[in-house]
Amino acid sequence: MAEYGFNTVQVRGGYASEDHQESVAVPVYATAAFDFGSVERADRLTSGVEAGFVYTRIGNPTNDVLERRIAALDGGVGAVSFGSGMAAISSTILAVTGGSGRILSTYQIYGGAFDLERSIFPNLGIHFDLVSHESSLEEWEKAITPETKAIYVESISNPSAKLLDYEALARLAHKYNIPFIVDNTFATPYLFKPLDHGADIVVYSATKALNGHGNAIGGLVVEGSTFRWSKEKFPQFYKKHWVIRDLKDRKRSFLEAFPDFPLTALLRLSYLAYFGAVLSPYEAQLILIGVETLSERVKKQVENTRAVLSYLQEQSDVVAWVSYPETQDNPDYDLAKQYFPNGAGSVLSFGFKGTWEEEVKLIESVKIFGYQANVGDARSLIVNSPKITHGELTPEELNEADIAPETIRLSLGLEDAEDLVEDLRQAFDSIREEREKAQKSA
Repeated sequence: MAEYGFNTVQVRGGYASEDHQESVAVPVYATAAFDFGSVERADRLTSGVEAGFVYTRIGNPTNDVLERRIAALDGGVGAVSFGSGMAAISSTILAVTGGSGRILSTYQIYGGAFDLERSIFPNLGIHFDLVSHESSLEEWEKAITPETKAIYVESISNPSAKLLDYEALARLAHKYNIPFIVDNTFATPYLFKPLDHGADIVVYSATKALNGHGNAIGGLVVEGSTFRWSKEKFPQFYKKHWVIRDLKDRKRSFLEAFPDFPLTALLRLSYLAYFGAVLSPYEAQLILIGVETLSERVKKQVENTRAVLSYLQEQSDVVAWVSYPETQDNPDYDLAKQYFPNGAGSVLSFGFKGTWEEEVKLIESVKIFGYQANVGDARSLIVNSPKITHGELTPEELNEADIAPETIRLSLGLEDAEDLVEDLRQAFDSIREEREKAQKSA
C-alpha cells in the first residue's frame, strides 16, 4: 500500500477481506495447526516455495496481518511478531550476532534491556559496549571494534526522552558494515520512521503505544531492505540448513532461500520457532485494533504532553527540572525539530524537588494518573523510574544513564489536558500544605 497515506495504511494495511471469508474485521485464527491438503503442498510449504501457514508457533493469519501492517507503516520488507518486546529485542540481538561478538549501545535504554545485556547475554558469548556521551559521534566510533556486530539505540530514550542524530549513527554503522538497530517503541512509526533515516532494523514493544490500551503484551521486529550481510562478519546468513532445503532436498542458506528478507526469515524459522516466544492471535488482534487509531491517539497524547510540560515548567518550588526535547533549553531541541516535527512522543520526566516522603505522597495523591510500569497507554501514568522501570540499575549505572534519584516519569494519555494539569496541581498543593503546616509548627 505504498501509494496510500499513513492513516489509510494503519486501518487497512496487510489485509484483504476476500482472503478471509469477506470478514470486515481481521479474524482471530484460534488454531494450533493448519491442514496441508496434500503431501505435495506440505513439501512446498515447508520448503518455503509456497507461502502459507503450517503451525501457529511459526506463523498465523491474524499475526500475519499485524506483521504486514507494521512493516508497511515503517517501510520495511518484512516483520515478525513476538510474545513481548523483550522477546523481540533478545531475538534480534541473538540473530544479528549469531551467538558471538559485541553490540555497541548507550546507557540511555530501558532498564530491562540494560539488565539483559549485562546479566544474560555475556553468558551466551555476546557483550555490550556502552557509550557514556551519546551525543559524541567520535566516542561512538572509538568504541567500535572488529567484533562489533551492530549499533543499538532507542529513538526516544526511556525515561528522559533523549534523542540522537540517527542519520549520523546510521552512516557510522554502515562505514563499518554493521546494522543500525533502533527501538522505536516510544515514537511509533507515526512520529518517526527509523528506516527512512538509515536504520536497518526496527524493534517495538507493541505493548506500548502501538497497542495503546494496556490490554496486550507483544513485540515486533521490522527489517529494512538496504543492509547487505557480509559473509565474514555474519556467517549465519550463509550457513546452509537442512530445514530450509529446496524441493530437491538441497540445503540452502537464509540468503539463498529468502534473499529479500533474510533476517525476517531467520528470526521466524529459528528464534521464534525454537524459543517459542509466540504472540497469541488474540493479542495480535487487540494490537491491530489499537493500531487502527494510532495516529489520532498519538497526536492527542503529544498535545497533552505539551500542556503538562508547560504547567510543570512553572512549578519551580516542587519541580527541579523537566526533560523533554521540545523545550528550547534542552540539548536535543534541534534534533527534535529535525526528526520529530509532529512531536517527540508522549513521555516526559521531571525532577521532583522534595523529600522521599513527599515523593511518595505525590505518587499516591494523584487521582487520574495511574501508578504502573507502562507507557503509551490511553490512560495517563506516573512512575518513579529509578526504583521501578530502571530498578535493575545500580546507583552508579543510574548516574551513567543520567537518571537522577528524583526522576518522575509521566506518560500522557487521552484525558482532557485540563484535568491532567488539575490532578498534578492538587497533588502538589497537598505537599505545599504539609510544608506550610510544618513551617508553622516549627
